[in-house]
Amino acid sequence: MEHRQDRKLATITLGGGCFWCLEAVFDRVIGVTDVQSGYSNGHVEQPSYEQVCSGATGHVEVVRLRFDPDAISLEEILEIFFAIHDPTTLNRQGNDVGTQYRSGIYYETPEQQAVAENLIRRLRQQSAFGGREIVTEVRPLVNYWPAEDYHQDYFLNHPNQGYCAFVVAPKVDKLRQTFARYYRVEN
Repeated sequence: MEHRQDRKLATITLGGGCFWCLEAVFDRVIGVTDVQSGYSNGHVEQPSYEQVCSGATGHVEVVRLRFDPDAISLEEILEIFFAIHDPTTLNRQGNDVGTQYRSGIYYETPEQQAVAENLIRRLRQQSAFGGREIVTEVRPLVNYWPAEDYHQDYFLNHPNQGYCAFVVAPKVDKLRQTFARYYRVEN
């Protein structure tokens, strides 16, 4: 009997508005093995949702993705990321306003940083957002904390809640339509 080695998984942390949206999308991406909503890049230890929402902690709402680079590359993940949120609005995604909703890629390795910066450079050269400036920050991941349990799998558990129905669901639909080759039917 042949022993199969465990695949080497990678991790990247992304902020692009409310973490419920990002989590719902990336939960459905082939090659992504785990998605956790959380808070990063602030200065408070173990912040609560209420503290982060105040804007006083410096944290951003993020999702931490674990993925199989043999199934999906970091560049492909970031292409999905840029398609499902607006990286040209500073500290805002739709009606969600505040520094906790800023667009960010929080890397763990210099290679991840290079992939993110190269993709942003390419998107700028292509005027991918109609000439609007990409304001996504690319920074090392620091001070990451998982969000409270009730935030995990929020869309899965509350698909008919107003925000989920009107804000999250269209992002999931966009994934299915725009990136069908990466779309995994419900978990």
